[in-house]
Amino acid sequence: MRTLNLGILAHVDAGKTSLTERLLHAAGVIDELGSVDDGSTQTDTLDLERRRGITIRSAVVSFAVGNTTVNLIDTPGHPDFIAEVERVLNVLDGAVLVVSAVEGVQAQTRVLMRTLRRLGIPALVFVNKIDRRGARPLGVLEELASRLALPVAAMGEVAGAGTPEAAFVPHDGAELLDVVTLHDDALLAAYVRGGEAVPPARLRAALAAQTREALVHPVFFGSAITGAGVDDLVAGVRELLPAAGGDPGGPVSGAVFKVERGPAGEKLAYARLFSGTLRVRDRLRLPGGGEARVTGMDVISAPAPAARASVAAGQIARLRGLDAVRVGDPLGEPPPRAGEGHFAPPTLETVVRPARPADRGALLLALTRLAEQDPLIGLRQDDARRGLADALRRGPEGGHPGHPAGGGRPGGLLP
Repeated sequence: MRTLNLGILAHVDAGKTSLTERLLHAAGVIDELGSVDDGSTQTDTLDLERRRGITIRSAVVSFAVGNTTVNLIDTPGHPDFIAEVERVLNVLDGAVLVVSAVEGVQAQTRVLMRTLRRLGIPALVFVNKIDRRGARPLGVLEELASRLALPVAAMGEVAGAGTPEAAFVPHDGAELLDVVTLHDDALLAAYVRGGEAVPPARLRAALAAQTREALVHPVFFGSAITGAGVDDLVAGVRELLPAAGGDPGGPVSGAVFKVERGPAGEKLAYARLFSGTLRVRDRLRLPGGGEARVTGMDVISAPAPAARASVAAGQIARLRGLDAVRVGDPLGEPPPRAGEGHFAPPTLETVVRPARPADRGALLLALTRLAEQDPLIGLRQDDARRGLADALRRGPEGGHPGHPAGGGRPGGLLP
């Protein structure tokens, strides 16, 4: 089985979590579609997420598509939680950028796509909500090409836009010729010499190769609510995006992109492995020169995470025993994109004081756990004010062992 680590990215309210739910349903992982409004989706598990109907923390789910295991990472769309998106970008093989067919390209859309292109991450675009009144699929396609300066390839057209019966009608392939020949001189020469239509199979192969190099971004249209176009998107994910690479026999190299606490308060670190094979009881070199032993792991796989004795390059695992690890930490050898900050760090500093002096210890513990999960929060003690630094300082001076100054780790003061 090949593995694909796929990110779902979008501006807020584009329908990203609903699309994730539809993808899981189409793959047979869930029997019934959850609702963002009802707080019943698979990936929004925090109480606050369910109450507010927004994604705050990234979530990882897995499903199988033919011979491909897709590890899907659902990310927040609200710009306030851009740090969640930043940590995920470093572990992706490909992405689906969701855009609303009504609202079109938003400021967050531009930020996300600009970053994807700068990092060379292959991405498909899914224009969602074609069934909503006011849907304008052709207008959004033009915005993608003009406002984002994207080399896009429309994979079909929409029938009945703005109605509950809206449907995605795939192209037969001939419409792709103008796009793929821009980056394939041999294909263009064959077409000019022959004067005949290029076989669809050759066009699709050229499109797949160019998509994997992030030269072209195929655009699908559909609706996460009705399911229109979702099967075509799934087929596109399998065919057009690259599988995870890496040498299982090489040196261990990975990155932690999420940290959470288990039922007993134990730390669980989600890590993508880029190289090597990591086994239970292996010792890992951590930032700052320390080491930690892996005491257990669950490998993310379809239909559910499973306890395993090892995880190989390309896979994602939930690791136990790494008590000192923080989000963004490398494991073993520095991985690709290690230490990169993709978005401008915030520059605010907040001083947090306990309402009751007796609660200082509990407040420090809570802030420490918050800081270990957010790469843009740095917690420090403010000795000058004779208090615990809870300076949630967000700026270039924030620090953490193993992370260079200016890497976007803010500091924080808690007097």
